[in-house]
Amino acid sequence: MRPVEALAEKVQLGAGLVEGRLSDEAIARGLDCLARFAQMLGSVDPERLRIVGTNALRLAHNRREFTVPAQRILGAPVDVVYGREEARLVYLGVAHTLADDAQSRLVIDIGGGSTELIIGQRFEPQRLESLQMGCVSYSDSYFPTGKLTKAHYHAAYDRARLEVSHIRYHYHSRHWAECVGSSGTLQAIEAVLVSQGLSDSGITRKALSRLEKRLLQFKHFDAIDLEGLSSQRRNVIAAGVAITSALFDELGISHLRTSRGALREGVIYDLIGRLGHEDVRERTINALMQRYSVDTVMGEVMARRARTLFKASREGWSLHKSDQGLLERTALTHEIGMAISHKHYQRHTAYLLQNADLPGFAQGEQEHMALLAATQRGKLDHPLWAAVADTDRTRLLRLVTLFRLALIFKYAEQLEALPEFAVHAHSDGIRLDFPSGWMDRHPLTARELEQEVILLGKEGLQLDIH
Repeated sequence: MRPVEALAEKVQLGAGLVEGRLSDEAIARGLDCLARFAQMLGSVDPERLRIVGTNALRLAHNRREFTVPAQRILGAPVDVVYGREEARLVYLGVAHTLADDAQSRLVIDIGGGSTELIIGQRFEPQRLESLQMGCVSYSDSYFPTGKLTKAHYHAAYDRARLEVSHIRYHYHSRHWAECVGSSGTLQAIEAVLVSQGLSDSGITRKALSRLEKRLLQFKHFDAIDLEGLSSQRRNVIAAGVAITSALFDELGISHLRTSRGALREGVIYDLIGRLGHEDVRERTINALMQRYSVDTVMGEVMARRARTLFKASREGWSLHKSDQGLLERTALTHEIGMAISHKHYQRHTAYLLQNADLPGFAQGEQEHMALLAATQRGKLDHPLWAAVADTDRTRLLRLVTLFRLALIFKYAEQLEALPEFAVHAHSDGIRLDFPSGWMDRHPLTARELEQEVILLGKEGLQLDIH
């Protein structure tokens, strides 16, 4: 990867998160920033653009008030990723900036609202974790007025150490050979340590202790005057040092070096893989099918049926190119719920697709896959529709329709082929034209299609069978 242009603005969406909702001011800050970035991104094909949202958007109940207008500004959806997916992307970005050796490493990324920890070798993460502690959220919780005291600092340190203690067993220094830090917080701490003459490079526990003492000499954030510390970091440096110290003490870290690679670089490398047909999502789906002992033959038949219907209706329904992947991946895994129970297996499938850690998938992708799985048969109404943005509702109803039809045709004919029937998708619905006599020879399928006409009609979508 060779960077051509790079832009960065500190927005701190998480600072505007109050009782699970983003403030209007925080949303405005973020959208204003994206509007400026859009000028440079105007020449980029939307299919080659990836927008990732992290902890603040994960926690915000009103995230769509930000993501929907953000999509309008940039022309591509905002992928809100789960914590462990963020950790995977961070590791990918860090690993590409380090030597390709075989020793294991612990990668730490302290963000504004969460801290990601990853143990891996070379380019493969082996353990992923995301903890709910970050320099912005801890600064708001333990230093709300900007006043800096030993009591406030040690309260933040103790809380961070308690959080880390839950994962201590698997992430202790005995499980890795080196520790690497990424992103702004750890790089800012290293810059201060080097400027203060406390370290030649990297971060040590001894240097951290000395920095703590110097930091606590100041009574307020506004008064902090440390060489190497930018003014933008004054309000979060105390929380960042407290979290870093807790990590060092709880995990037995003696030295941490920093890396230029982080989440942004990981997103780029992941996107390069997708464009080069090395999509980690395919490996994830294969692993999911293996884990839940899926009938791969029937899964592939379902995927072929869905692909046929998608290609025939894509133009008439103005479906996205990425929708084909969504359909096919859900089709391959549509029966994983059978591993739990045959009865209402679609509910179990939907639960697994929505809640499992699926490397490569954004939160929205998993929710949409879960919706397709949950509504593959039976009634169309489901609580998962509540998470669908109004702008996506029509498109997803059309995808649900194709998915349900694919399920109907799964057993309708020989597994290798379907009859030569025509598909005509239009704004009000879809029409299927079958060869003469085919419906008479398949009365069960004909009955299922008749029921589908009624169910889809209740949702305002017209299904015509000829």
